[in-house]
Amino acid sequence: MKNEQIRFLAGIFVWLAALTLAVGFVLRIALLFNAQTTDIGFSFGEWLQVFLLGALNDLCIAVIGSVPLWAFLISVSDAKYRRPFGYIALALLAAAFGYVTFGRTIFDEYGSVVPQIVSGILGFWAVSFALRLFLPVRFRRVWTTVWLGIFLFVYVGAILCNGICEYVFWSEFGVRYNFIAVDYLVYTHEVIGNIVESYPIGILTAGLFALTALVAWTLFRRALNPPPSLFSGRWNAVALLWAVPVAVAVWLVGFNVRFQNSPNVYVNELQANGAYKFYDAFVKNELSYERFYPTLPQAEAEAFVHSVYGSVDDNRHAVTDAAAEIRRNIVLISMESMSASYMERFGETRGLTPTLDSLYRCGLAFDRVYAVGNRTVRGLEALSLSLPPCPGQSIVKRPNNGSMHSVGALLRDKGYRTFYFYGGNSYFDNMGAFFSGNGYEVVDKSDYAPDEITFANIWGVCDEDAYRKAIRELNRLSDSDAPFFAHLMTVSNHRPFTYPEGRIAIPADSKSRAGGVSYSDYALGRFFAEAAQQAWFDDTIFLICADHCASSAGRTEIPLEKYHIPAVIFAPGFVEPRTVGQTVSQIDLVPTLLALLHFSYDSYFYGRNVLADDYVPRAFIATYQDLGYLENDVLTLLSPVRRVKQYRHLPTADDPFRTVLQTDTIPEYIDRAIAFYQTSDRWNSR
Repeated sequence: MKNEQIRFLAGIFVWLAALTLAVGFVLRIALLFNAQTTDIGFSFGEWLQVFLLGALNDLCIAVIGSVPLWAFLISVSDAKYRRPFGYIALALLAAAFGYVTFGRTIFDEYGSVVPQIVSGILGFWAVSFALRLFLPVRFRRVWTTVWLGIFLFVYVGAILCNGICEYVFWSEFGVRYNFIAVDYLVYTHEVIGNIVESYPIGILTAGLFALTALVAWTLFRRALNPPPSLFSGRWNAVALLWAVPVAVAVWLVGFNVRFQNSPNVYVNELQANGAYKFYDAFVKNELSYERFYPTLPQAEAEAFVHSVYGSVDDNRHAVTDAAAEIRRNIVLISMESMSASYMERFGETRGLTPTLDSLYRCGLAFDRVYAVGNRTVRGLEALSLSLPPCPGQSIVKRPNNGSMHSVGALLRDKGYRTFYFYGGNSYFDNMGAFFSGNGYEVVDKSDYAPDEITFANIWGVCDEDAYRKAIRELNRLSDSDAPFFAHLMTVSNHRPFTYPEGRIAIPADSKSRAGGVSYSDYALGRFFAEAAQQAWFDDTIFLICADHCASSAGRTEIPLEKYHIPAVIFAPGFVEPRTVGQTVSQIDLVPTLLALLHFSYDSYFYGRNVLADDYVPRAFIATYQDLGYLENDVLTLLSPVRRVKQYRHLPTADDPFRTVLQTDTIPEYIDRAIAFYQTSDRWNSR
């Protein structure tokens, strides 16, 4: 009898494992031909890693993922219905349902619909258990068979859906699931809305449902006639032995990570399993620099930073200017996902950004400025705090991030009214809490009157509406004696790339990146056309830059071309047109603008005035794990497990951002990178 039960269970698990391996194999083939995969010049050993170790990783996840199904199957025995256990269990379920439904429980602290959901689950559980307890035994068999079918359908659907989702995620970011996927999971409303607006979700869902039903029926139709011995319960002790392969799989999938260290990032990503990468990113979303990264003695690291900035304590240093301060209004516009590569100035031939290209010709233009990261919160962190990026979550999203030494707080202390304008809901990415806690007044979608919104998608109002709202608010402020500082964050250049019809040559229903870029630039042009008519325009200095690039995928952990952003300071009659050709970090932009206004202030910034004679060209470029430092065309990467790599930037006519791995590292640059990141993390990320 036990052999019959074990054969039944083994058949289910073998087919689930086979399906997982087949989907994983097909997915790797598909990813190899994906447009984001630009380098598949693998060695023979690397091909083995991709497919053999990749299959082993998939098998481990299949074993681990089978635990809920395994737990269900060993719980279907009839023992729990015997007297008095069945009646006791029913009484406990009924009591729990009544307590949650009519009493005040911990679920009420969560608010929303959480208490109703828990009440519904307990109510369903209690009623269904009562039916199984009092109705004939054959009802239990049918009940169990139905739920077994549902479990198998869900498993098959999850495996197929995950394969599709991994392909879509790779198409956007060029990697398996990472911290971005974890980050987005928190904001299900925006993410689900984004998916609904970006793809024909009805057709895709129907197709996935049909495919799941076909595969599940093909593989498991015989499992829908379980043997009667399955319900005996006498085999449960043997079934518990499944815990052994599960434990081995947990150990092995973690052990295999050490083989994901190829210089070619695609080898590492292709052999990995997306589900494990998601889990790994989830548990590592807050990375301790001192625990995971290379370090210097703290006194040595601090001494270096103090020598660079002439600072004391936590990098407090005086920025002084002998000239009188010029109290102009300041408008900082950070544009969503605006890669420099979309500009004609940097080689684009489709004419997507005439406004930005025009501003570059009329202002202080930065030709080689790099974003600090690949998420909006990283750009906001750089522009508002002027700090190198920290590992793990951005400071914007961390708890206890108020009262920092922000640009807003600095200008507020100088008598400015400081604002953060966002066309979406500022709870997203914790923006509202961060900016309101750091000297800014926040204006977001909730502050818009109905007639102020002409077009919106899941991310917020279109850029035109956002700019018009900002102009109205700034007009109101201009009547006072206090100057204003306004930080505007745009949203339109983001999937699903929807915008008002008739504004640009690219149809609004194309939902293309080119359309998003072109409309964002168009809206920026409309903003300047309208702002130029306002009384405050001639007394305002503008900084326009991107928050990050449209994509961060590439052949190396940090491909330079995927961090190259536009930035220009514009103030007709005040800032003379010129070009800065040296390497500039995103964190340097605001300090440079403040220097143009001759501001003196106590600074904690790591950003510097790029126009100063003692400026050392360098940039901080990072993912949520890899921390990069670029100086003199040497890119130093600091990674978890205290790893260090260096790349040499060796541009060619065909590839101006070409980098090659250096075998002989330069210790001087490594020490500088460590000192900057180590001290910034110690002083600002706790």
